[in-house]
Amino acid sequence: MTGKLLAIVLLLSAVVAGVGMYYLQIYGFYYEVEPQSGQDVALMTEEGGVPAPIAYSGFQAIDADSSPIRYRGCFETDLKPDQMTGFVPVENPEPLIAPGWFDCYDAVTLADALKSGQAKAFLGAKNIHFGVDRIVAITTDGKGYVWHALNNCGEKAYDGTVVGEECPTRPDN
Repeated sequence: MTGKLLAIVLLLSAVVAGVGMYYLQIYGFYYEVEPQSGQDVALMTEEGGVPAPIAYSGFQAIDADSSPIRYRGCFETDLKPDQMTGFVPVENPEPLIAPGWFDCYDAVTLADALKSGQAKAFLGAKNIHFGVDRIVAITTDGKGYVWHALNNCGEKAYDGTVVGEECPTRPDN
């Protein structure tokens, strides 16, 4: 009898732990980003310096403090990708997948649009967190998407490779 009871307790513990981990990964750490008019969507200019804001509406974003690459955002703009001269393009952007409940952001559709030329990606901010860049993509139908991605320094830092002199100093957190 105690063997059956022990097996039931272990099974229930595993189910509760599994449900808890699923919830924390998909829902638990995310929060909605409070829009800041005129500051949410900006692109780095080819001259360098600070990002320049672009016109947008309908901004929605989520983020999580548990990882610097959990940021995802959506917006609409009247600008078209071919009008975006003077901004830094991103070569081979890979949109990261968002939780299913964040409806406006579809990484698979966005990746297809980027590959087909229906969308273009630009650098929104360099090292928004250590080793992480903000990427902004705009489609030909005026939809915009924002996500964070590891840059070369971030990939080196997080995989254990020696970070070279070209990378900024890593902050002590």
